Parts: sequence; C-alpha cells; structure tokens
Amino acid sequence: MTTTSEPSSAVERRPIPLSVPCLDGREMEYVRECLETNWISSAGPFVTKFEAELAARIGVPHAVATSSGTAALHLALLAADVQRNDEVIVPTLTFIATANAVRYVGAWPVFVDAESKHWQIDVELVRRFLEEHCEMRDGRLVNCRTWRRVRAILPVHLLGHPADLEPLLELARRFSLTVIEDCAESLGAEYHSRPTGSWGIAGCFSFNGNKTFSTGGGGMLVTRDESLALRARHLSTQAKSGTDEYIHDDVGFNYRMPNILAAIGCAQLERFEILLDSKRQIAAHYRRALAGVPGLTFPIEALDVRSSNWLSTVRIDAAAFGSSSRQLREILRQASVESRPLWQPMHLSPAHRGAPHLLSGVAEQLYEDCLSLPSSADLADSSLRYVVDTIRGAAREDSRDGRSPPAQLRGAA
Repeated sequence: MTTTSEPSSAVERRPIPLSVPCLDGREMEYVRECLETNWISSAGPFVTKFEAELAARIGVPHAVATSSGTAALHLALLAADVQRNDEVIVPTLTFIATANAVRYVGAWPVFVDAESKHWQIDVELVRRFLEEHCEMRDGRLVNCRTWRRVRAILPVHLLGHPADLEPLLELARRFSLTVIEDCAESLGAEYHSRPTGSWGIAGCFSFNGNKTFSTGGGGMLVTRDESLALRARHLSTQAKSGTDEYIHDDVGFNYRMPNILAAIGCAQLERFEILLDSKRQIAAHYRRALAGVPGLTFPIEALDVRSSNWLSTVRIDAAAFGSSSRQLREILRQASVESRPLWQPMHLSPAHRGAPHLLSGVAEQLYEDCLSLPSSADLADSSLRYVVDTIRGAAREDSRDGRSPPAQLRGAA
C-alpha cells in the first residue's frame, strides 16, 4: 500500500495498469550480487535460499524452483505418476496453463464448473462425477464414458481464494486420487489456518510479472514428499545423472529457475506481509467504495479462509448497472485504466475441444459478467480513487440517486 497523493489530472493522464510488480525492496542489491559473482544461471546460492524460504512459508520440507508455474505443474503431474490417457479433474474456470499441463503428460482434463459464491471448483459436481459417472475396475477408478483411468484432482485457488480443500481431499481418499494444488494466484492465502500448497501431494506457485510476489518469470513446486521432490528436481535438470559425465537417464526438461530471478524472489519474500496487506486493503476498499452501486457484487470470502486477493474482481449485472462488463471495460480503457475479463472457460477453448466436462453454467456467466480491476500492491490511493470514481460515473443515472457517499480511502481515519 502507498499513501502517495497525486493530482487528479496527473492520475488521469497516467495509465493505471492491472497488476505490476512492486520492486522497492532489496531486489537491485541482490541482482547486483548475482552479476558481481557471475551466479546468473540455473544454479547459485539464491536458488537454494529461495527454495528454503518458500518451503518454510508454506510449512513443507521440500521446494523445487522452476522456470514457470506451468513448469511446476508439469513436473508435479509427472512426479505424481499421472500417465498418458489418465484423466485429471480440473476447474473449467482457470488460466489455460492448468489444462495445458495435463495435456503435456498425455492425460486428459475433465472440466468441472465453478460454484457461485466463491467462484471456485464446485465440489458437489466433482462428487457427482465420481459417484455417478465413474466406477472401480481392477482397483482403478475409470470414467464410464471414456473408460480412461481417473487419476487426480487439480484444484485452482482462483484469484487467490482457496478452493474448498477438505471435501476434495476426502473424495480423493475415498476414490484413491492424487490432489495437486494450482497455487499460481494464492501465495499468502490460507485455508483453515494452513497455507495453500500444503494440503495436496504438491503445490505449484507462479512468480509471473503480474503476481503479488514476482520474479518476472518463474515458479515453485512445494511438497512434503521427499521422493516426489527428488523426482521433480531430477526432471527439471534434463534428468542428468549424478556424475561428471553427461549421462541422462530419462527425457528431462530445462525447467530450473535462474539464480538472478531467485534473487528477486528472496527480496520479494522479505516484504511478504507488507505486499499481502496492501492487496487486502485494496480489495477491501473496492468492496466498500462500490457497495452502494446497483449491479456490482464481489465474490464472498468463505469462513475460515484467508484470500491473497491477487486480483480484485467485480461482477457486473448489466441490467442493474446500465453497462455490461465489456462496455465498462471500454469506459475504463478510455480513462486509461486497465482491466480484464476472467479467462474463457476451458470447456469453450478451441485448444481443449472435446474434453469431458460437468457444467452448471456458472463459469460461463462469470466469464460474461466479471472484470478484474487494478490491483498492484503499490497502487496509489489517488489512483484507486480514480478507478472507483470512473466506475461510479459509468453507472446508470437512476442507479446513482440515493447512493451512500464514497467510502474512506485505505488507512484513512
């Protein structure tokens, strides 16, 4: 959070991005150290330090730094022995990398719709799929429509809000499935007082440039399972055997994070609570300041859950608000404010056409209705005010009558 106060005209002239890194810690100092010591590639002290510090944050003993969050997902699926023509249950409302990683190992996603309160994978639909569309054959759960083995559940903590993990884990135990968490958006989130990433057999994080904690690019696989960590690390380094000779015992990947990016990650983690708190204050302000505008709603935060509030996202009822989400996006664009819709649901993606799915219509409606708003951790209060005022100004004239006055800014007395 920042208390910078900019003149209104300056805010109007300067574009407000959706989410950019906040790099005002020791990032430059640590990068300079990498350059001065020549440790800039996929080995070095900052890689080891970053892995250890993130593992400690999540509360697990093992972490493997990777070149991207997608690479972490790919390695987790491989190390968990998800095989060609297996099926993996995936939320249809997610960034495409989740589904792509399943296809990388030759497996098939089974897309499950979202629930309407928190926008996470619908546990009841998962239950219905497992109970009504699958059966045990020779000790393996198979999809009765495709006759493929159902091997894993890959919940995504969408926008930083944890999926409902306990019932998913119970279903996984009941049907002998593996749970791998896609935590790309949820570093800092907690489910029942435990960090996301610590519940499944593995958790996979992203440090892309738009994430709360960014290294510019990169990811991390975390796990309690030592053998899984060793397997993932081995595959991430081209499966090179532990000798001085260039002998490789498997088809591996060039998936290791460079030391120079890990150095940025270490600096980011030093400001862990500061960056998280800023995200939460931004989300709280949007909710307060837009609470009186008809047609605008936000996802409900579940009980005993702590969201990381990666991107504050509003749902727009076009009839009540007076503009659709895409019309509001254009109004914001003309005001130099970046916003974006949620991802196209995976069952609609040409890239995954024909994949099995269980739908309720929620994901498609959220895709139609929602916009993510500027959520950079260092978003100035004046910029936040400008975004809110622009949205309020876009509301129907009759919906503006009788509204409560704007809420106070973050941290104001």
